[in-house]
Amino acid sequence: MTTASSSSTGSSKIDYSQLEIVDVHAHVHTGDRAKQSQARNEDAKKLFGSEKEEPKEVKEVYKELNGMAVIFDVDSETTTGLKISNDEIATLVKNSDGRLIGFGSVDPRKGDAALEEVERCAKMGMKGMKFQPITQRFSPGKKRFYPIWELCQSLGLIVIFHTGVTAIGNGSPGGRGLHLKYGKPFPSIDDIGAEFPNLTIIAAHPGWPWHEELVAIARHKGNVYIDLSGWSPKYFPETTVRYMNSIMPEKFLFGSDFPLFPPRRWLDEFAKLELKEGVRTKVLRDNALRILGLAD
Repeated sequence: MTTASSSSTGSSKIDYSQLEIVDVHAHVHTGDRAKQSQARNEDAKKLFGSEKEEPKEVKEVYKELNGMAVIFDVDSETTTGLKISNDEIATLVKNSDGRLIGFGSVDPRKGDAALEEVERCAKMGMKGMKFQPITQRFSPGKKRFYPIWELCQSLGLIVIFHTGVTAIGNGSPGGRGLHLKYGKPFPSIDDIGAEFPNLTIIAAHPGWPWHEELVAIARHKGNVYIDLSGWSPKYFPETTVRYMNSIMPEKFLFGSDFPLFPPRRWLDEFAKLELKEGVRTKVLRDNALRILGLAD
């Protein structure tokens, strides 16, 4: 294993061979969103059946876990009017002692401004971009958004797409007006994976109730991976566990959905799954280090 560079993961170097986990899905609210997150947090807490972790610096959470995390916010300004700050993400990474990796986010509906922000995020050292099609209210497979994926591919940026249902709006009247159709991985994720073969794609969450579609896409497309965030491991779909534990353990990644799903709870439940030798380490650490370009 190599050690982290200061430009990508903060100012200090970490021996990756000594890490226990890499969480590829940790949320940090920035800008306007940091001021209005309570209602959405309440929706998610009801679904997950647990409280958030006590507030602490995100880098300290992962230091205690002997790990690292990918952090990001979600830019949905055209639908919410709220601004986020990718600069705040970059600052957190810079001051994280190597514990954090930054992904940016852009509202894909912003057109040329979105492309400019993707380029700016790359210059700031971000390793990828995060998209939440349900809250951003867009279909990633539409051709009008292809320039974003083309740019990310050319810049070597990973993209994370939310898939499946969302905890946001869960149980509220009308689901807070959100449409779950945007979380369906097929055909969008499959189309993007095919059209941009050098673009590394992480499909966030097991993708339920379309989890079998998502497993099929990840198996077929070498550039598509699945993170297991936002889902209690004891309730993982049987198909997801079977393929993770057999023919494609290299395609699954640990993700928690911090802070709404505490990483310690996820890890404790994951430890109880009956997995073949070597699978657990691949999911918790090795697969992420490889696709993030941090492994030998």
